[in-house]
Amino acid sequence: MNPIPSEFQITKPLHQDTYLVNGELKKWQGQSTSVFSTISSTENYAPTLLGSIPSMGEKEALEVIDAAANAYDNGQGLWPTMKVVDRIKCMENFVNQMMATRSEVVKFLMWEIGKSLGDSEKEFDRTVEYIQLTIDDYKQLDRDCAHFSKRQGINAMVRRGPLGVVLCLGPYNYPLNETFSLLIPAIIMGNTVIFKPAKHGVLLISPLLEAFRSSFPKGVINIVYGRGRDVASPIMKSGKVSILALIGNSKSAIALQDQHPNKNRLRLVLGLEAKNPAIILPDADLDLAIQECVAGSLSFNGQRCTALKIIYVHESIASEFNRCFAEKVDALTFGNPWEKGVFLTPLPEKEKPEYIQELIDDAIQNGAKIVNSKGGSKSDNFIFPAVLFPINKKMRVYHEEQFGPVVPVLTFKNIQEPLDDMAESNYGQQVSLFGKDIKTIAPLIDTLVNLVCRVNLNSSCQRGPDVYPFTGRNDSAVGTLSIYDALRSFSIRTFVASKDNEYNNAILQELLNSKVSNFINTDYIL
Repeated sequence: MNPIPSEFQITKPLHQDTYLVNGELKKWQGQSTSVFSTISSTENYAPTLLGSIPSMGEKEALEVIDAAANAYDNGQGLWPTMKVVDRIKCMENFVNQMMATRSEVVKFLMWEIGKSLGDSEKEFDRTVEYIQLTIDDYKQLDRDCAHFSKRQGINAMVRRGPLGVVLCLGPYNYPLNETFSLLIPAIIMGNTVIFKPAKHGVLLISPLLEAFRSSFPKGVINIVYGRGRDVASPIMKSGKVSILALIGNSKSAIALQDQHPNKNRLRLVLGLEAKNPAIILPDADLDLAIQECVAGSLSFNGQRCTALKIIYVHESIASEFNRCFAEKVDALTFGNPWEKGVFLTPLPEKEKPEYIQELIDDAIQNGAKIVNSKGGSKSDNFIFPAVLFPINKKMRVYHEEQFGPVVPVLTFKNIQEPLDDMAESNYGQQVSLFGKDIKTIAPLIDTLVNLVCRVNLNSSCQRGPDVYPFTGRNDSAVGTLSIYDALRSFSIRTFVASKDNEYNNAILQELLNSKVSNFINTDYIL
């Protein structure tokens, strides 16, 4: 075992004993849950104690929902009625404080979820950039709305307004970036928010609590800890949530929706499962396809909704693809997140290696083989990626979103085979298409865009850049996230209208001249 650099050592566990409610970091006096990392800090393997978090329940859930609902105050609260420019100032204050926590947050990203140093730094920096771009886009949105229009004798000023209380639940694989892709637009649009961190990647939020507390009016952002069934369920049952914003599992999303007493009032912004395929045509650049498929299927050990979860290879090139792909996978370096050049890292879920082993065993029993020599090798906190071939529909790994280091490969003779499979799938997020002949590619693209929401030509699936829409069909998503779309997902068009006559126009002009209304104004935010 290589020594842990001093700057990344856990010298003292972080016991998170406060939670944010109604503008106060309130002391927690109840039971706590220990937070362990699957990464060992000793020669003989043992999980590392990172700290603890509050184990909250219904009482605290109702406390935070009341705080958020009171801060929104049926649209009369300080935050939803505040001028756009002032909400932006609060968000700028937050991001400035957030930047000072970079090293601490990055360290916890590595320890809590096993993300490499480079990827952890990238996640933090990308999140800061996301907030800054969201601010810029919100300014432009306000500029575009800062005028009256007249149609059919009616003057109107159309803007976007908040919807109410948002319950925000983020994923463990991107506990900062993807969580904030929900949290930030929800807040800046004037909603009040309850945020429960994911099951892994909880302590990395601790350095940001004071920034949240001091940057926004009381009740605007409330942070609660605990199991979803203990905390999120009572919040939904209250009926006070207007938006459920969740990136995670569809079963959880459905269960939470079912607990809301007025589903027709509930807006959904969901990022859910995916089984993104790669389709490799006979004329594909094989070196490029293999390079992209290795990165696409195994970056962060395959623990990404945008990961390539199944690879279709034309039968004429399957033998060569499998040989070269297996070699590239076996050459990947495993190590702790801070080690230089590491690609594969420990899995944050202690039960994940056994689950991956179950998928491998099931595939072998149904006719597959492991085509790479290291595939399936296990340690205490990892299982080496197994490339499985040939895959058929009897196998669990064909149907299940594996969310881990196993790569199923199958062949096709006719392109209609993968197209039919995609049409029958429960999912429809993205696809990677590898090929060159435009006469073949063109009709494929025209079909694929109706099966998924992003077609990646000769490249692996991914989320970014964040200015592009991120969504999915079927069970993969509800709503669209991007910097542009997220601001609209967490708001609704609302407007003031008046008949075009001398009496009304004089009132409107006086409103504009006096600047007493935060809604009716034509101020231009630079």
